Amino acid sequence: MISSLFNIILYKPIFNLFVGLYNILPGHDLGVVIFVLTVLVRLALYPLTTSSIKAQKSMQELQPKMEAIKKDFPNDKQKQAEATMALYKTHKVNPLTSCLPMLVQLPLLIALFWVLRDGLASQNLGANLYSFVRNPGTLNPLSLGSFDLAKPSIALSVLAGLAQFFQAKTLTRKKAPKEAGAGGKDEDMAAMMNKQMLYVMPVMTVLIGFKFPAGLTLYWFLSTALMLAQQLFMFRKGDEPGAPKADTKVIEGKIIS
Repeated sequence: MISSLFNIILYKPIFNLFVGLYNILPGHDLGVVIFVLTVLVRLALYPLTTSSIKAQKSMQELQPKMEAIKKDFPNDKQKQAEATMALYKTHKVNPLTSCLPMLVQLPLLIALFWVLRDGLASQNLGANLYSFVRNPGTLNPLSLGSFDLAKPSIALSVLAGLAQFFQAKTLTRKKAPKEAGAGGKDEDMAAMMNKQMLYVMPVMTVLIGFKFPAGLTLYWFLSTALMLAQQLFMFRKGDEPGAPKADTKVIEGKIIS
């Protein structure tokens, strides 16, 4: 039942869009098709990713104040929780907003993976096409005349890993200053975990890319690059009205008077 709904609601519409783009775009270049598909998906997910980025940025800016709460109530977890929730309420921050969009996007990402996998292999084209979408028979995996998107690509894998690294780096928390004392230990641990994710995820992306068709890696690279561009654009816009402000006593890991 669930698989049937997944197929009807997500897989088949995206698959038909993929093949339809291949039919209408000049040159029938799969690289161009994947680029256009990536842009359309990013536009569809823009509201979700925007709320997620804002929430992550807000959580970062509230971190010094959260550490201050831990210092004020070092042995009272209930008081810490109450003060933290009051801080969230004051600044209108919902910590679930930062991860909820990813959970919502997960089924879509799985559908895209299957669509690209089947499309690059020219599998089940006729079986999954709507009556108004022309069946091209097979999809030519060559892009730019010679780049085979059906085979793994080391270059694209590395590019995808680099994009993943820079995308994560824009949200990496700085290490707590020594002057923060015991209250900074938890922040140091969080910063250490963020640092591990900063390097582990790009390495995993590269290793996985070595085994998957280049078309899938191209999609991941383009999607991550567009996500990075969205983050940079939002950060340059500055703080939104009512958004939490960073603690003025903490600037790039140093305490000032």
